[in-house]
Amino acid sequence: MADLLTFLPKLESATAISSPQGHSETEISSQALPQFPKNCRAGFAHTQSDGAALAGQGDKGPLDCRRRRPLIRVCVVGLLLRLLPRSVAPFSLAAMPKTAPDGGAPDLLLAGVHQSDDMTPCDIRLSGGRVAAIAPAGSHASVPPGTRRVEFDGRFVIPGLWDEHVHMNQWALTLGRVDLSGAASAREAAAVVGAHVVGAHAGGVRDGGVRDGGAVSGGRTLVGVGFRDAVWADAPSLELLDGATGGIPVALISHDLHCVWLNSAAAGRYGVHPGPDGLLREEPAFALTRELGRLPDADVDALVRSAGAAAAARGIVGIVDLEMVWNRDPWLRRIADGFDSFRVEAGVYPQDLDRAVTEGMRTGQQVPGGAGMLSVGPLKVLIDGSLNTRTAYCVDPYPHGGRGLLTVSESELLELLVRARDTGIVPAVHAIGDGANEIALNAFAAAGVTGRIEHAQFVRRQDFARFGELGLTASVQPAHALDDRDAADANWAGRTDRAFPLRSLLDAGATLALGSDAPVAPLDPWTAMSAATTRAGGDGREPWHPEQALTRREALAASARGRSRIRVGDPADVVVVEGDPLTVDDAAFAAMPVAATLVAGRFSFGG
Repeated sequence: MADLLTFLPKLESATAISSPQGHSETEISSQALPQFPKNCRAGFAHTQSDGAALAGQGDKGPLDCRRRRPLIRVCVVGLLLRLLPRSVAPFSLAAMPKTAPDGGAPDLLLAGVHQSDDMTPCDIRLSGGRVAAIAPAGSHASVPPGTRRVEFDGRFVIPGLWDEHVHMNQWALTLGRVDLSGAASAREAAAVVGAHVVGAHAGGVRDGGVRDGGAVSGGRTLVGVGFRDAVWADAPSLELLDGATGGIPVALISHDLHCVWLNSAAAGRYGVHPGPDGLLREEPAFALTRELGRLPDADVDALVRSAGAAAAARGIVGIVDLEMVWNRDPWLRRIADGFDSFRVEAGVYPQDLDRAVTEGMRTGQQVPGGAGMLSVGPLKVLIDGSLNTRTAYCVDPYPHGGRGLLTVSESELLELLVRARDTGIVPAVHAIGDGANEIALNAFAAAGVTGRIEHAQFVRRQDFARFGELGLTASVQPAHALDDRDAADANWAGRTDRAFPLRSLLDAGATLALGSDAPVAPLDPWTAMSAATTRAGGDGREPWHPEQALTRREALAASARGRSRIRVGDPADVVVVEGDPLTVDDAAFAAMPVAATLVAGRFSFGG
C-alpha cells in the first residue's frame, strides 16, 4: 500500500501525450475522510473490497475539483474498485450474486437503514426492479425464498441520483488531457502547455493525447482542457501558442467546450483557419472537438467504463448523455460489452433527427438491446453560445461589444420544436443568455409543446413565470454559478441577481433538474447539490447570491427526478450513504461518502 501513496503526484504531473490504454493499470491512493457528526456513519474503512472499499469519496478528489484537475481524482475512483486490498466490513456483499439465476437482479432486503430526517430504522425489500415493501426494522419475519439480506447498520438511503446533462465521451477523455483550469492568463496557459511539449521532446511521452494518423509527434495532437479566457487580463493568440509549442500540434478546449485555441501546427493538421487569436468558436469548435475525440472505440469505451464506475461510486443511477454524436449505437456497444454502471438517456441532435424519426425513436422509449439500461433522450438544440466565450445571446451588449450569437434563427427553432412535438421527441433547448431564454420561451409557447431549457443561466425577471406557465423543466448546473461568478460579474454587471437563478425558477413553477454538464463541472451529484444549497465553493469566498439557493430537500429532489424519499412501487434505484443528507453540515454534505448504489435492484457500486 505504501507505493500507492506516492502515485497521485505522479499522475497529476503526467503529460498528455500517449495512449489512453495505460489508464486501466493505474494505481492510486486516497486521503482521509472528513470528520462527520455523531449521527453520521463515517468511513469507507468499514466496507469490503469487492466493490465497497473507497476511502477516496470523502477526500478532496471529485468534490473540491472545480478549478484543478477535476477528472483525475474522480475517474480513479473506478480504478480503486479493482485495486484496493480486501478488508473486514460490518456488512458483507461479497457472497451476494449480482444477478439471479434467471439473469435478473436477486431479491434484496436492505436491513437496518434510515430514510432522510427519520431516525427510525427500517427494512426495504427490492424485487423485480422495484421497491416491494418498507417495514420497521426486524419486522420482516419471512421474506420470499432466495431473498438476500444485507445489513446496513443504520446507514441512510435516498433515491438514486441523476446527472441531467453530461457529455460522456468528453468527460472520460479529460483524464488524459492537460489541465488548464488553474491558468490565470493566456501566457500562463501557454507556459503550462509548453512545459508538456518540452517533456515530450525529452522522451516524456506518457499519458493521453489524441491519435489521428498524422505524422507529427508520433501522429498525436497534444490536447488541453479547462481554460477560462473570460477572466484573463490578456488574450489568447496564435503567436503566443506557437512560441510556446513549436511544431507539435496543440489544441486547447475551453472549459465550456464552446471555444478551441490552436497553434499553427494543429490548424494545418486539421485544415482549419483561425484568426490571429488562434480561436475557433461555436460550431467550428464543436466540429474540431469531435475530431479530437476520434480514438479507437475500445480506448474510449475503456475510459467511459472507468468514469462510469466513478460516477456510480458517487450515487449516480442515470445520466442524460448529450454528447454531440449519434449516441445510441456507442451505448449499445458498451452495454453489450458489460457496461452497467447507470442508466443512459441518449440525446439526439438536429442533424440526426431524420434518422431518429425514421427508426421510430421516441423520448423515453427503451432501446432494444439496451438491457433496460438505455432509452431515447431529448432533442438537443443549441441556440446560443456560452458566457466564457461571450457568445451567450443577451438582451444588452457585452462590455466589449456585441450581444453574443444566436446560432439558430427563431423560425428554425419553431420548426424544430413543432417537429419534435409531432414525432414524440422532447425538445431540450440550450439557452444561456437572457435574450436566448426569451426566444426559447417564445418558441415553446408558439409550438404548444413542453420540454426542457438547458442551462437557463441568465433570465429576464418577466420571463421566470413563463417557465411554470409552460410546464418547462429548467435543466441547470449549479456548479457553474461558482465557476463563472467572476465572468458573470464582469459581463453581466449589476444584473447577476438573475444569473444562475435556481430559487427564482423553482418559485416560478419550473421543474428543476440538476446536472454537471461534465466535463464543464465534475460528474458528481454532491458537487452540484452543494453548490445549489450553499452558493459557495471551497475557495473561502462569501456565498454568491445566496438568495438563489435551494434547500437540501429541494436539491435532492431535483437530483432524483422529483423523489426525495423512497416509497413502495418506486424503481429500485437506491443510494446508501453514510450520513443523513438533510442534517449533516455543509462540508460533510459536499463530501458525502456513498456506501452502495443500486440500479433496478442490482448493485452497481458496493456489491
